Amino acid sequence: MLGLSRSQKEAVGLLSVGSFLEYFDLMLYIHMAVLLNELFFPKTEPHTTALLAAFAFWSTYVARPIGALLFGWIGDNIGRKATVIITTMMMVFACITMALVKTYAEIGIIASVIVTICRMLQGMSCTGEIAGAELYLTETIQPPLQYPAVTAVTVFSVLGATAALTVASLVTSSPDSNWRIAFLIGAGVAITGFVARTALKETPDFVNAKYKMKQAIENAGGDLASLNKNPIVQEKVNWKTTLAYFSLRCAWPAGFYFAYIYCGNILKQSFSFTSSQVIHQNFIVSIVELIMACILLGLSYKIYPLKILKFILGVFTIFIICCPWLLENAQSSFHILLIQSFVGTFALGIIPAAPIFYKHFPIFKRFTYTSFLYALSRILMYGVTSFGFVYLIDYFSYWGILFIMIPVIIAYGLALIHFEELEVKSGNYHP
Repeated sequence: MLGLSRSQKEAVGLLSVGSFLEYFDLMLYIHMAVLLNELFFPKTEPHTTALLAAFAFWSTYVARPIGALLFGWIGDNIGRKATVIITTMMMVFACITMALVKTYAEIGIIASVIVTICRMLQGMSCTGEIAGAELYLTETIQPPLQYPAVTAVTVFSVLGATAALTVASLVTSSPDSNWRIAFLIGAGVAITGFVARTALKETPDFVNAKYKMKQAIENAGGDLASLNKNPIVQEKVNWKTTLAYFSLRCAWPAGFYFAYIYCGNILKQSFSFTSSQVIHQNFIVSIVELIMACILLGLSYKIYPLKILKFILGVFTIFIICCPWLLENAQSSFHILLIQSFVGTFALGIIPAAPIFYKHFPIFKRFTYTSFLYALSRILMYGVTSFGFVYLIDYFSYWGILFIMIPVIIAYGLALIHFEELEVKSGNYHP
């Protein structure tokens, strides 16, 4: 990117490539779930199968709050660099284990347990990964270059998910293909990411804050009352900001689950798609999502990010209100593809405004709070969507989708208003 120093460009490159590798590994199972759930979980009647599939998906996110607290502490006390290195090694271990584990037909329920634990480890790893990468660049680069630089991490994470779909499509394209190869490839790319990230330096903001804290401790000379008056120690997290950030983070999982997982189930049940065909169609959706991420990267340098998110919110709201009617009248898999692509394109998230949200948290609490709220939003929303869609749509047909989506949209809009007010007060808002 023009205007960045050499060290900043290296940081963007290393973290972007690392996010690509991390998301390749994380999304590999999710996008192959239509096949792998049949191999690692018992076969039952359709409704129970849907619930088991929902649990398998949700298990990826169950341990994320634990990972957020662990890596949040490491990130806020040891450094941002340490987290992205440790999380990469966890991903290597999980991928190798899943490549070698035997199926349910061979070892029974033990296979289900092992795979579930591996998914939990991958979920923990991803929590520290994405927060660490985005915070690192937020604290290393100043606006307006900060916005496209942090967005680049998302672009490469989407690219990683697309690559995972590519590999999944190839290894499931014929009955003779070996799906284990995909996870061995995943372990290989994770090892590559680990080696690359050892070259990172700590962020300037964190180093400076650490130095100021050290000086404050030395000046206090053991006087705890004096130390507690120091602005760095005294800085608190605003509860409204915490709730607003959590609301923002809750939005994207709902869109993702609907576009990739739920619509995938529609393709199998209503249009008799095979697992391979679902993966292929999801691959097309991921290409559309990748194009949108690239567009956001370019726009974020010219247009204030909060204005971009407000526009996306308006478009997404109109479409979701119409979505149940569109699903009821979908006559072909192509119609489902159009719905998936639109939701994937305009799904509500924090990119390209992530740095704006991060900087309103105190620097020594920033990693812990943002990563924990990120993890909590995933476990809540993937639980609500994966199980909620099963029951709500059973009772209310496709209109049941609105019971989840409308509250998400309202909370997201209120959160944007809160951060807009914070930006105005700080003098950083650009109308």
